[in-house]
Amino acid sequence: MKPLDGVRVVDFGQLIAGPAVGRSLAALGADVVKVEPVGGETARSTGTYGAAIFATNNRGKRSIALDLGRPDGRDVARRLVEHADVVVQNMRPGTMERLGLGPADVAELNPRAVYASVTGFGTSGPHRDRPGLDIAAQAESGMMSITGAADGDPQRVGFTVVDVATADLLTQAILAALLRRHATGVGGHVEISLLEVAYHLQASLWAEFGISGVEPRRSGNPQPTVAPASDLVSVADGHIVVSAYSQQHWARLCGAIGRPELVDDPRFADNAARVAHRTNLAGVLARALGALTRDQAVDLLVSHGVVAGAVRGFADAARAEQAEALGIFRPVAYHGSRGTLRVPRLPYAIDGWSDADAPPPSVGEHTTAILTELGYDAKEIAALVASGALGADAVPAPTAG
Repeated sequence: MKPLDGVRVVDFGQLIAGPAVGRSLAALGADVVKVEPVGGETARSTGTYGAAIFATNNRGKRSIALDLGRPDGRDVARRLVEHADVVVQNMRPGTMERLGLGPADVAELNPRAVYASVTGFGTSGPHRDRPGLDIAAQAESGMMSITGAADGDPQRVGFTVVDVATADLLTQAILAALLRRHATGVGGHVEISLLEVAYHLQASLWAEFGISGVEPRRSGNPQPTVAPASDLVSVADGHIVVSAYSQQHWARLCGAIGRPELVDDPRFADNAARVAHRTNLAGVLARALGALTRDQAVDLLVSHGVVAGAVRGFADAARAEQAEALGIFRPVAYHGSRGTLRVPRLPYAIDGWSDADAPPPSVGEHTTAILTELGYDAKEIAALVASGALGADAVPAPTAG
């Protein structure tokens, strides 16, 4: 039995932050119905990147294609939420309310439903109506100001970290709300915003700022107040990173590179000295490790109890020994040109159980089956198709391009 067997989810999500919630719930065993426009979600038709987003975040769902601009399309959506345990949406602020599918509307139709909303900037304050994407939250929260080289421009994190974290945190909150409903019989409204998540992810930096009064600044890879910490070292076939900023670990690093006398070197005697002489420290590490390969350098350091890692590209990381041992990647059938994708599974196991992936659906692939479950007969379904309220079943997803 999967953890969420019997839980029914209606997913109105688009792109990442909403759909990724439904993807996690589906992987845990929930029956997730994705409600798409008749032409399919936007991500399906935005090239390779969009196709990858859709395939990643909609695995294991069933799709129904509805025109929510039509009254009969909205009637179908209302019937869906009447039978749902969870409703997820990340539409622009006010959109679901205008459709009669906002949290208050759903609570009236189905008081047991947990309604989960994602916005860009929250539901109060002067920016509550702004559309929001990951990059805006990174910029406005201070995240871009601390990312990049010390002498370079602000940079975004190299992937949609806020979107992904928002989905994970919202999934956590939904599971908590379902547990509360088990005790009270009442669902509720779970709200989250990209901006709040972006601040949350930097909580320790905000605390450090409060203690020191010194605003965090870009420093590239090394952490600015401890050394060595996340320091990048060039080696024979690429780069490694190393962290050994406690006195104990610094002594281990000195032993690993055959320089035990550096423990008492005034330039490196404590963390403050190592930070002040970071350039000298970088030179020591480069001379000691530069002739080794990544694997040799990492093995040497790890054997002395020092934290280190090889810097890998995607192709290298995909075939890394530890990734293979953990079974991180799963083959997933895909409707696009590649046929099968290798994607990471959920990163946890419950009593040894871990998710197995089903493919993402084609547009409206399960429309007839879902409507039949809701009590529509063949004549009613035909009328909905004729009116344009429904998309046809089994319309192929656009080819990645």
